[in-house]
Amino acid sequence: MVSLFDSLQMETINATIEDIRNVVPGMAEGNTNELEGFKHRVDDIFTKVDKLERRVNEVEQFYLAASKKQPNTPEGGSMVKEHDKEKRIPSIKKQQREAACREASKRMHELMRQFGTILRQITQDKWAWPFRQPVDVEGLGLQDYYEVIDRPMDFSTIRNQIEAKDGTGYKNVREICADVRLVFENAMKYNDEKSDVHMMAKTLSEKFEEKWLQLLPKVSDEEKRQEEEEAEAKLAAQEAAHAKTARDLSNELYELDTHLEELREMLVQKCRKMSNEEKRKLGVALSRLSPEHLSRALEIVAQNNPSFHATAEVVELDIDAQSESTLWRLKFFVKDALEIQGKGPSIDGNKNNGDTATTTTSKQKRDVSDTTAKNAKKRCKKL
Repeated sequence: MVSLFDSLQMETINATIEDIRNVVPGMAEGNTNELEGFKHRVDDIFTKVDKLERRVNEVEQFYLAASKKQPNTPEGGSMVKEHDKEKRIPSIKKQQREAACREASKRMHELMRQFGTILRQITQDKWAWPFRQPVDVEGLGLQDYYEVIDRPMDFSTIRNQIEAKDGTGYKNVREICADVRLVFENAMKYNDEKSDVHMMAKTLSEKFEEKWLQLLPKVSDEEKRQEEEEAEAKLAAQEAAHAKTARDLSNELYELDTHLEELREMLVQKCRKMSNEEKRKLGVALSRLSPEHLSRALEIVAQNNPSFHATAEVVELDIDAQSESTLWRLKFFVKDALEIQGKGPSIDGNKNNGDTATTTTSKQKRDVSDTTAKNAKKRCKKL
């Protein structure tokens, strides 16, 4: 089952990718090839994450649909507990399926036995002797028999089919019923209505149908039960497949997350120092943020500074004391936040006149900033 942790891990990776993208422009200048190399690696990882995210969504949609069918399925935080049971559930369900198969086999065997009783009563009837063995076409000189009858049938053939042990026998009672009816249909089709064989077949057919109607409710109940069990088995198979996919995704996400952390550390080491003027502009820009965006900016600072309390009533932020990676992340977050707020000059000193085209070209970057900030908050809470 997909756990809450898997979803948060995907969001965290998306946020990390954007962090790296934001830090890349802050790399020391002078090595264009290296810069392009980092960008290319980030784009490759982003492509992989996009594919993983689609797979995660497929698994989540499957379990969401399953939970709607089962109202008592735990949601939210309880999913983590369900994730802990993941190893036990498959074995339990396997035992349940095996027990259900054994029970279904017993029920079908009982239906076969009851139908065998009906068949025995019909075959022992005084009018049944013409139908107990295959029609002797050559002995009786019935040269046109196979032209009239497409599929010959008799009681001995039915009995052999019932007792077959090689897997070619009947799979359910309705198949036997169909062949018994075929015996009578063939006889009435080939023989004239006034003939003895036709009349005997018609009489036995009526007796058989009366007895069959008595057994039919049990057969219908069993068929309905089997349909439900087959649906459950199909769902169980889907659950097993999605559980395996979820485990594979967790492993892939963990490896990707580790790779991203290594890449981010490499980038941080190569960041150029932000100038005093850039720091000053950053400080001024922070003061123009809305309370919501300011809170998100402080959370970015708190990620790399455990002692910094972003939620305190009074927060003192020393720009000069922040790491270069934090400064660059703040710069790009604040820039996008101000564009969203439309508060005139941006952090780079360029005037934002509220033009629609400018807003449109920055939309993707703003969305990424919001996602980054939200995921940053989740990671802080997790810590």
